[in-house]
Formats: sequence, structure tokens, C-alpha cells
Amino acid sequence: MTLRTALFASAAVVLAGAASAETMKIGITQNNVGVDSYQTTYEKAFIAAAEANADVEAVVLDAGGDVARQIAQMEDLIQQEVDAIIIWPTNGEAVIPAVRKAQKAGIPVIVTNSNIAEAGFDFVKSFSGPDNITQGARSAEIMCDKFKAMGIENEAKVVHITGQPGYTTAIERAKGFNDRLPEVCPNVEQIDQQPGDWNREKSQQVMEAFLVKYDDIDGVYAGDDNMGVGALNAAKAAGRDGIIFVGATNFAVGYEAMAAGEYWGSIYQSPVDDAEAALKTAIDVLEGKDVPFLNYFDTPKITQDNMGDYTKPVF
Repeated sequence: MTLRTALFASAAVVLAGAASAETMKIGITQNNVGVDSYQTTYEKAFIAAAEANADVEAVVLDAGGDVARQIAQMEDLIQQEVDAIIIWPTNGEAVIPAVRKAQKAGIPVIVTNSNIAEAGFDFVKSFSGPDNITQGARSAEIMCDKFKAMGIENEAKVVHITGQPGYTTAIERAKGFNDRLPEVCPNVEQIDQQPGDWNREKSQQVMEAFLVKYDDIDGVYAGDDNMGVGALNAAKAAGRDGIIFVGATNFAVGYEAMAAGEYWGSIYQSPVDDAEAALKTAIDVLEGKDVPFLNYFDTPKITQDNMGDYTKPVF
């Protein structure tokens, strides 16, 4: 296996030896490796999976959350004439022209983790990742079930912290939650929704503002546990007890907060499974195998009641 690792921000590229004629050259441009431990773990798992496959040469890039940088990275991979491109979009709309250009160049594109906007589906071979709308819906069910157990399903008030604006995962998880909550708990009122940008500190600030603005908050839904724990930290600092916290993508900090009885539930999602599924999807496409367009892996509910059935996340 030959691995190329590139930090595009500094234009530093580590080149390896020539690959054999049979080698599949697969490039990946990621969203923002340094923003949270999920993406850091994903990258490590992707590299490990590529290194374990003698038929793969990987070009690993990180957009650092910058749409323009990711588009430039797509251009770079097209010029390198890679056999396939995996993209973790920084913005589901903005990357469509670059994805279309790759498709016109005869390079199959696999979208990983967070899908591009529907207008770009014709230019993509497959999406590999979680079903984010289902995740949001399951989080709503977790919260509603808890409210019912507490006997407050007819009066509870909820605030909602979303991920990065324009980011497909954030849009879809919010949609799943917002559509499902009124179906299962029609009398629960969502009183506010603000972005936390996948950032714990930003989400803590958002929650601090919610706590000042609203005297009555019964539940918090956050688009991932990193943001959810930020909101939890704000509530603890303010001495606001009894709030039910539900997230998605169960981080280690979320798991620990659940074990401490401070955080109620989340959605269990492995970045290792995510990374390995993306690479396998790209390989299957290049080998001519039949791959579904929406290639989801399962992400079950996890709460304080069943967390013993799951291992603590490594991220």
C-alpha cells in the first residue's frame, strides 16, 4: 500500500513510491479533521484501513472546514487522475460543481458521512454514512419517551442546538428531530433553535443565552454529544437542574455524562465504521460491484437504561 498524506492548508505533501498497475488510487477530502474527536478518529481509521489493503493508494486531504479549500482539493485530485474520490462535504450545496467536474472527468465520487444536496445526486455513485434524518427522529423519540416517563409530555419545553449551518448532517438531523417530535409528543413545545457549529464552547454559550432568556427549559436536543455536553456544562454552571439532555453521535464525553446520570441519551455511531464503510464503498464501485446509492450503516438509540450494551466510544 502506498499512502499519500497531504495537509492542504500548508500545501505540504508527503509522496510515496510508485504504485503497481493494479493499485486503486483513491483520494479523500475531509470536512474538518481538527474540529472534533469524531473526525480525528475517522481519519485515523481511514488511513489504517487503506494501509491494510495492498491494492489501495490513498491521497488523504483535509479541507479544514473551508469550502474554497475543499473545492481546490477536488481540483487537485482530478488533476492527479485518481481512480475514485471520497468527499466529506464542508457544504452540501457549494461542492456540487466540483463533484460534477469529477464525474465529467470519469472519476466516480463517493460522499461520506454527510450527503451533498439533492441537486448533486446525479454526479455521485454512492453515499456512505448514517441516515441523519432517522437519527434526528430517534433522538426525538428518546426525548419524548423520557418526558412520558416523567409525566411532563403535555407541558415540556425544549431548546434545540443545531450543527454548522449549511452542513447537510446538521440540516437533516434537525429536520428529523423537528418532524418527529410533534408526531410522538404533540404537546411538547420547542421554544428556540440556534446553531452550535459542532463546537462545545460555542454550544455552551448558546445554552447560557437560552438559560438567561427562558426560565422554563425541560429538555435540550443537540445535533451531537460534543454540543450537548457544552449545553450541559452551561446548565450545571447556572445551577439549573432537572433538564433532559439528548444528543446524537455518542462521543466519549456524552457516554461519561450518561454514566454520571447527567445526560439522558444519544445515538450510537462509530467513526471507525464510518471510515471503513466509505473506503469499502469506493473499492466496491471501482470493482464494478452493485452498490446502493444510499449505503447506510445502523446507528441505534443509546440511553442511561441500555448503555451497558455498548462500549464507551474511543472519540
